[in-house]
Amino acid sequence: MRKWILNLAPGLLLGVGLSLTAARLAFIWNLFPSHDLGQASAYVREVMQIVNQNYVDPKAVSYDALARSAMHGMAESLDPHSEFLESADNQELEDELNGEFGGIGILVEVLRGRVVVIAPMLGTPGERAGIQRGDQIMSIDGRPVDASASMDGVVKELRGKPKTQVTVGLFRESTGQKLTLTLTREIIKVDSISSARVLPDDIGYIRLTDFSEHTGEQFDDALDKLLKQGIGSLVLDLRDNPGGIIDSAVDVAEPFFRKGELIVYTQGRTPADRDEYRAETDGEPLNLPVAVLINAGSASAAEIVTGALKDTGRAVVVGERSFGKGSVQSIFKLKNGEGLRLTVARYYTPSGVSIHQKGITPQVEVVMTADEDQNLRDQSARPDLTDPRKFREQFGVDPVEDRQLEAACDVLKGVEMFDGQVAALRKVH
Repeated sequence: MRKWILNLAPGLLLGVGLSLTAARLAFIWNLFPSHDLGQASAYVREVMQIVNQNYVDPKAVSYDALARSAMHGMAESLDPHSEFLESADNQELEDELNGEFGGIGILVEVLRGRVVVIAPMLGTPGERAGIQRGDQIMSIDGRPVDASASMDGVVKELRGKPKTQVTVGLFRESTGQKLTLTLTREIIKVDSISSARVLPDDIGYIRLTDFSEHTGEQFDDALDKLLKQGIGSLVLDLRDNPGGIIDSAVDVAEPFFRKGELIVYTQGRTPADRDEYRAETDGEPLNLPVAVLINAGSASAAEIVTGALKDTGRAVVVGERSFGKGSVQSIFKLKNGEGLRLTVARYYTPSGVSIHQKGITPQVEVVMTADEDQNLRDQSARPDLTDPRKFREQFGVDPVEDRQLEAACDVLKGVEMFDGQVAALRKVH
């Protein structure tokens, strides 16, 4: 997922029918009260007419095509996070934000030029059809999947509208079988939590991979289960988390704050364009030592959570400086299923700190090499490969120690030891 903080919002179509006749366009532009806008629009119109009438390939310069190119250029020249979204891209973005998509529910990877199933997701068409870990995808809807196939291309072909069908050709190396399965796509819900478990010394561990619409409730469920198992501290792993919806970031931070406390605020172009996000839950906040793990891939909503917990002294941050994506984008809905993603504000930690293009500096810095980072990502994606020999067969390298996680656990054990000593001294006095 790309690095976005997004608030869905209605919007207006910026390119108003540039395929209309010149006379109708002139009439529309004359309605705008802004003289500058009228002049700029007329200039754009003049250039479009010149291109349309003189470019060597007339099929490439219809007014509709030129208008779309102009909208792409207009939005994407502003900053790396603003863009005009064609209908397919806009739908893909909505699916990512909702944490849902139409598909068959299998996780795949490209391994030595082959597209291989990592695992079918429970309760999905892929699992019910009997697809197994290690199955090689040979074809999709009769089209061969060759060594040059990209992950994105394969995933795009497997996904589609719910209730539509896709035929998948498989080779099962363990038995030498060739299988052809026709599956009906369903809504697949993606969990933002890739791992939630209890580590030694009663340390809870939760890894969040993104911040989609359902992340808050998924985090609450995972946290409740760990608390019932008696954890005394918590590691919140936000490494390589590119962010997502700002409301979901607030939902994740909220259990650690008292009702009414400020978690984050956004500031737009005018003083009136300030929005504050405060905790809304009743009762006492969760009181246990917390360590947040971040790296250069932690951005946007991940930085909101990290910044709020660090800024208010509720967590120790371990790892590497975060990405530094401190801007807020809104999605303006346009015609024909298209959209405009536009930077409308920047966000600030409770004390007024902006991390835009700066990132968050950890209190305990533990730097990993690029190779170590990739190795850890592979280990996270394949928790089933606990045997180092099998891991090496799969990825060509030995698994590495997660030094950042080890440091976070050491910090938490130190905090718990200190708290215990303080409590003992209070009893004595």
